[in-house]
Amino acid sequence: MPNTPAPTTPVATSAKLADGREIWFFDEQPTLRSVHDERPLEPRAGGSQLRWDRLTATWTAVAGHRQTRTFKPPSDECPLCPSVDGRLTEIPAESYDVVAFENRFPALSTVAVGEATGEPFVSQPGRGRCEVVCFTSDHEQSFVDLPPERVRTVLAALAHRTEQLTAMPEVAYVFCFENRGEEIGVTLQHPHGQIYAMPVLPPRIESLVNAADAHREATGECLQCAVLADEIADGSRVVAENGTFVAYVPYAGRWPYEIRVVPRRHVGSLPGLTADEMDDLASLYQECLRRMDGLDDAGPVPYIAGWQQAPTGREDTWHLAAEIFTIRRAPGRLKYLAGIESGVALWVNDIPPETAAERLRTAF
Repeated sequence: MPNTPAPTTPVATSAKLADGREIWFFDEQPTLRSVHDERPLEPRAGGSQLRWDRLTATWTAVAGHRQTRTFKPPSDECPLCPSVDGRLTEIPAESYDVVAFENRFPALSTVAVGEATGEPFVSQPGRGRCEVVCFTSDHEQSFVDLPPERVRTVLAALAHRTEQLTAMPEVAYVFCFENRGEEIGVTLQHPHGQIYAMPVLPPRIESLVNAADAHREATGECLQCAVLADEIADGSRVVAENGTFVAYVPYAGRWPYEIRVVPRRHVGSLPGLTADEMDDLASLYQECLRRMDGLDDAGPVPYIAGWQQAPTGREDTWHLAAEIFTIRRAPGRLKYLAGIESGVALWVNDIPPETAAERLRTAF
C-alpha cells in the first residue's frame, strides 16, 4: 500500500494575542478554548532588514529592536509559563500541552517595514515569520524527559507549522530548531524551540542545495539517500536505528558530538512523514538526546537541534534530516570557535567521528 501522510493527532486551535500576533494551541485531548489576552501590549515590532554582503554573496539580518528582548528572567517571571492571576504571560491559558506563537521580538516579521534598496548597498525589508514553540507547560522539564506522546505532539505541531508557513508566498525556507543550555546562549530556561520562516535560503541550506543538485545532475539520484546507504553499509558511525529512521555521526562531522537522524524513505519534510514514521522518529530522536546526556556525568548536555527540511518547491528532490550537536567536548570543556573556524570556516574537530559514534552507542 502507498504511504500516506501522518494525521495531525492533536487538536489545533488558533487565536490572537493582544498585539495581533497569532498563537496556536495543540491539545492532546479535545479542549474548548476561549483565549483572551488582557495585556496592554505595544504594537508589534517590524524594523528588521536583510542586507546583502557582496563579498560573501550572503544575506545578513539586522534587527536592532531585539536588544530589548527578555533576558534570563527568574522562573517566577517566565513569559512562557501559563498565565495565572496577577501574572499574565505570552500564553493566555491556565494550562497547555504544546503551544506555538509569533515571537514578540522577531528577527523577521510579517509587519516588516521599509523599502528595498539597490546597488551598491542592497537590502530588503526583513519579511518572514519567527515563532516560539513551547513543548510543555512544566517550566522544569526538558525535551529529553517528555513522555512519548508529548514528543509526538511536538513533532505534529512542527509539521503543522511547517506546512502553513511554507505556504506563505514570501517564504523560501522554514527552519525548526531548539537550543538547550546556557552554554549555547539560551536566555529563557522554559523548554521551547523556535521556527524561522525566511524569505531567502540561509547559507548552509544553499550549500546543501548546491551539493544535492550537483549529485543529482551527475547521477540522477538523491545525495542524502546515497550517503545514508553508505553510512549503513560502513556501520562504524551508526549510533542507533529503527524500522524507518537511522541516526549516525557524519563522516566529516564538525562538532565534538554530532548526530544526523535521517528517514530511510526519501521524504522532504516533517509534514510528509507517515504515522509510523512519526512514531519511530519521536522514539529515535529522544533516544539520541538521552545518549548525548549519557556521555558524561557533567549534567545535561548543551545542544542545538535543527530540522533540515525541503526549501519551498523542492519537496520531491530533498531528503529530510535532523541535526543534533553539542559544543561540550569533555566534562567542563567546551568547543569554542577558534580563529580558523570563525575567520575562514575551516572546521577542526578534536574527536574523530568514529570515536564519537562509539561513545554515543555506549552512553545510554
